[in-house]
Amino acid sequence: MSGPLIVGIGGTPRAGSATERALILALRQAEAGGARTRLFSGEFLERLPHFNPGPAGPSAEQAELAQAVRDADGIILATPGYHGSLSGVVKNALDTLELTSRDERPYFHGLPVGVIVTAAGPQAGGATLMAVRGIIHAMRGWPTPYGAALSAANLFDASGECLETRDAGQIATVADQVMEFAQMRRAQLQGADR
Repeated sequence: MSGPLIVGIGGTPRAGSATERALILALRQAEAGGARTRLFSGEFLERLPHFNPGPAGPSAEQAELAQAVRDADGIILATPGYHGSLSGVVKNALDTLELTSRDERPYFHGLPVGVIVTAAGPQAGGATLMAVRGIIHAMRGWPTPYGAALSAANLFDASGECLETRDAGQIATVADQVMEFAQMRRAQLQGADR
């Protein structure tokens, strides 16, 4: 059997942002634990039209994101902290998941969802972390016990690795908890099918 699918959603429209690099490290950590991963980076999120549930129907990108979440065993969200909350592109991506509202498993129902926030200061990081966790609850997901709130300044070296061990540990902890809960959920669902 293949490993759980962990979907990473986040970043900023700026390629190589601290937020996106943190998300990539988290997905690598999940892969090291046996996961299959899928990344929806800031570049992808920027192409999503503003969500409009009107009669025109979803764009190809909107449908692609919704299907990936339908297939996911776990989610990792990464956002910069903008004025005490998540960025517009990440919020629009989450709004897009309204496409799953009539599914048998809507939104993030039953999924573990890890959160990584990069911000200029601790106040913005903490406020954003709480805002995102509130959204996860509203979307019926299970926020992991640990959420990473990182200082965006001087976070990575030239190769994309964390400069500080504690920052690398925060990112790894988010990924490990998503994996742990995703594996438990899969085992439970497989047991119920027997």
